[in-house]
Amino acid sequence: MSKHPSLKGASTIRQSRNVLKRFERINQLKEEGRWKEGQKVISALPKTKPEE
Repeated sequence: MSKHPSLKGASTIRQSRNVLKRFERINQLKEEGRWKEGQKVISALPKTKPEE
C-alpha cells in the first residue's frame, strides 16, 4: 500500500504560509518601525504581508 501524497516529511514541506503568528507579526512591525517598544495591543494588530 502506498502513502498518501499529503503525508510528507516535515523537511520536504516548504510551502509559504499566508498567516503569521503574533510574535512574527510584532517582529516584522518592529523591523518596519511601526511598533514602539512597550506598546500594548491585545487584539487588532496591524496587517502585515508574510515574507516570501
